[in-house]
Amino acid sequence: MRNFSDLTEREVLALAIANEEEDSRIYTDIAEGLREDYPASANVFTEMAGEESEHRRRLIAIYQEKFGEHIPLIRRHEVRGFVQHPPIWQISPLGLDKVRNVAENMELETRRFYRRAAARTTDASIRKLLGDLAEAETEHEHIAGRLVEENVPAGIRAEEDKVQRRMFLLRVIQPGLAGLMDGSVSTLAPLFAAAFATGQSWNAFVVGLAASIGAGISMGFAEALSDNGSLTGRGAPLIRGTICGLMTTLGGIGHTLPYLIPDFWTATSIAICVVVVELAAISWIRWRYMDTPPISAAFQVAFGGALVFATGILIGSS
Repeated sequence: MRNFSDLTEREVLALAIANEEEDSRIYTDIAEGLREDYPASANVFTEMAGEESEHRRRLIAIYQEKFGEHIPLIRRHEVRGFVQHPPIWQISPLGLDKVRNVAENMELETRRFYRRAAARTTDASIRKLLGDLAEAETEHEHIAGRLVEENVPAGIRAEEDKVQRRMFLLRVIQPGLAGLMDGSVSTLAPLFAAAFATGQSWNAFVVGLAASIGAGISMGFAEALSDNGSLTGRGAPLIRGTICGLMTTLGGIGHTLPYLIPDFWTATSIAICVVVVELAAISWIRWRYMDTPPISAAFQVAFGGALVFATGILIGSS
């Protein structure tokens, strides 16, 4: 990698041209990634891509005037000091807040680049162009605001926010909640059955650990294989399966860990308290994100948990 201070004027201009082309393509990728779910916001990024293409055209014109037709390919990852942005095509799903943050960071970085480049050049026309482009990047925030006003009026923005929330529920909350409920409830019976059958904390811990991890693997595969997300909009199956599997394991591990305490009744008392907290958390999530009435959510979760808990104790005590 080269230091920015070591670049010649010709190389700085070549780097600027490559940056503008890359930024334009990034904005185009963002627009295409948002097109299906957020068409109005996609239009904003399409117009911003057009702005970057105009900057590139101006840079090429002055480069040809000063240095000729051949433009060496110098890219930002070959020069120290630039931020390495994650490829847009590897980000899935694209969220409005995420891509707007990406755009803001790109504009800030490009503006600083142009100001540093303008300070180093001795050619008046190149200095003027780089200074103008730095100001243009400063104005991009205002341009983005104008484009949002033109393309994303309040009603459409509210609708896009609603779609984003729905996608978050489908892709994160729903698989996570399903896993947490399964892990917290389904592992109660084997854990407490083993605890009351043996009266030994370690045996209960081993059974609870096996049940938690086994349930996490099972639920993770079940969620990942349920659908590929192409029709339901539920996102990448690998991500959903991972979320579901981890939350399932977490739900079971919570009331299993107390059985690391050697004293059986102390461990059991703490485990029961953890179960109450877990069921309360599940009820809150269902109320907060799934629009379930709080009393109904608490009753349904508590009733199901109590049945499984009682089943484990009865089997273990028999």
